[in-house]
Amino acid sequence: MNIGIPTETKNSESRVALTPAGAAALVADGHSVQVQRGAGDGAGFSDPEYATAGATLTDAAGAWGCELVVKVKEPLAAEYGYLDGQMLFTYLHLAGVDPALTEALLASRTTGIGYETVRDGAGHLPLLAPMSAIAGNMAATVGAWYLARPHGGIGVQLGRVLGERHGRVLVVGDGVVGSHAAASAAALGAEVIVYGIDPAHGQALRQTLPQVDWRMSSPEAIGAELAQADLLVGAVLLPGDRAPHLISADMVRRMRPGTVIVDVSIDQGGCVETARPTSHSDPVYTVDGVLHYCVTNMPGAYPRTATVALTQATLPYLKRLATGGRAALFEDPALGAGVNTHEGYLTCQPVAHGLNLQARYRSLDSLA
Repeated sequence: MNIGIPTETKNSESRVALTPAGAAALVADGHSVQVQRGAGDGAGFSDPEYATAGATLTDAAGAWGCELVVKVKEPLAAEYGYLDGQMLFTYLHLAGVDPALTEALLASRTTGIGYETVRDGAGHLPLLAPMSAIAGNMAATVGAWYLARPHGGIGVQLGRVLGERHGRVLVVGDGVVGSHAAASAAALGAEVIVYGIDPAHGQALRQTLPQVDWRMSSPEAIGAELAQADLLVGAVLLPGDRAPHLISADMVRRMRPGTVIVDVSIDQGGCVETARPTSHSDPVYTVDGVLHYCVTNMPGAYPRTATVALTQATLPYLKRLATGGRAALFEDPALGAGVNTHEGYLTCQPVAHGLNLQARYRSLDSLA
């Protein structure tokens, strides 16, 4: 199969969808890999490295003109013209981005396969997990940065001072993002409370992070703690669907001026009512005195680590897709779960629900 790797165009996005080692593995399987010149520069992977791996260097049209296009982030408006019925394997987050992207995918009959809805045999999200882990780690560190007074914060350090913990962090959600955010905040030395809805998750978290306080999530429980919180991390996920607004605007008003919200759920619309997408070049804004950090591509700040981790996760699925073609989508339940659009229809029910486009939903099997 002919596989294209375009350069990412999202604001401050320096990740690339495939390392040179990943390209070499695909070439060894007999596939052709077309890498846009400069695609790996931001992550520290040079054009000569891709050429040595057996990839062909090309321009944007050459990378997009392949049967299978592999990216990191969703196409932007300037790229919609490249959509032409190919298979697109990337993070789509359709319920949380501009609806125009969904319309472009449907109109072009592109088979859009979202990393974020691919499920393994255990029902986990293996292609979302590595970026969720990086974003969770970041939530604690960027929150700590903006809490500093020179950066607009209240002036509370997340850390131990002579053995005493300072800073109070609330994490809403106890999945991969939430558990990594909690671990990083606790390692800095903060007092950490995690809210979740599954007691089994709570028990596991208490075993791995005994210093973290896990509590059953409810608006009342979260609201009771907000006035004492220095950092709130939004880590709620409904795979494919829009994140629910568990933190209302009224709840945000209860927080003290200079405290910080990091809403990692913003890719799926955000779990904080006052959250709106931001970028690495303009990452924060203030509502009722509370700083909001809502960058939609947080792991792009660490492109080398993120690219390596992403390739390790996606390569086995990419190899199956490249070898099996579209038939693999119907034969492999994991890849099938990742299909968001196909033949002009939405094929992921949570995405259709999140976009309020149930009338344009068809099951993937019905389109075989």
